[in-house]
Amino acid sequence: FLETTLTAAQNFGIAHEALEASELRQRFPQFSLADGEVAYFERDAGYLKPEACIRAQLALAERHGAAVHRDEQVLSVSPLPSGGVSVRTSGGTYAAEQAVVCAGAWLAKLLPQLAAKTQVTRQLLFWFGVEGSYPLFAPERFPIFIWSFGTGSESGIYGFPAVDGAGGGIKVAASAYGLEFDPDGERRNASEEEARSFYESHIRTRIPALANQCMKSMMCLYTVTADSDFIVDRLPGAEQIVAVSACSGHGFKHSAALGENVSELMTGKQIGRAHV
Repeated sequence: FLETTLTAAQNFGIAHEALEASELRQRFPQFSLADGEVAYFERDAGYLKPEACIRAQLALAERHGAAVHRDEQVLSVSPLPSGGVSVRTSGGTYAAEQAVVCAGAWLAKLLPQLAAKTQVTRQLLFWFGVEGSYPLFAPERFPIFIWSFGTGSESGIYGFPAVDGAGGGIKVAASAYGLEFDPDGERRNASEEEARSFYESHIRTRIPALANQCMKSMMCLYTVTADSDFIVDRLPGAEQIVAVSACSGHGFKHSAALGENVSELMTGKQIGRAHV
């Protein structure tokens, strides 16, 4: 992952630094590092607030003539003998020449052909306390980070600075691709035992200034494939339906570029891609 990131930065002219453990300790003493660890540091990196992005994207869609139907549950997406598509929702039935299905964890429920190719997993997100050490984790001193320290899906963590102030804690999580989860099942945030176990196994020895106080937890669902790549393609046997597995959890940051890609797939036209 680190090598891929460095290669991409070099190929696309993204300003970055490669840092050794000694340099990392000086700049970011919040991390307890082992000798030999290295890092990619990108000063201009940032983070997205998904809710604000979605509001902006919907507003832009409506401004350009899209009809947005809110609060309608999609019940089925079916190809028609005529070559079109029928979309049945809790609010009615719609017909169209083509349809894009990007239903996140419900993708395989709407398109059962993809059930064998996708897996929905439960992901836990934690916010740990920083009240006594908030200055160390304020956004101007603590970076957004991805830290890989072994092999396997849970041998790494990612996190953010205390973007909501001392009382908001910092978000830290890992990606767990274990048991499959039914998106219509009971939604449970982390138990006290799960939060305590995560702190002990992932945080205590690596970010020791972070308090063993789980302020809150949330769960989200990842829709993943066997090779972790996204499915963005026309459905075999029903070419008028485009399936998009991306952006369910781990792929949101790619949503603008994927939207452009899917638009080109649907229209057969290149649409205003920025050229550097």
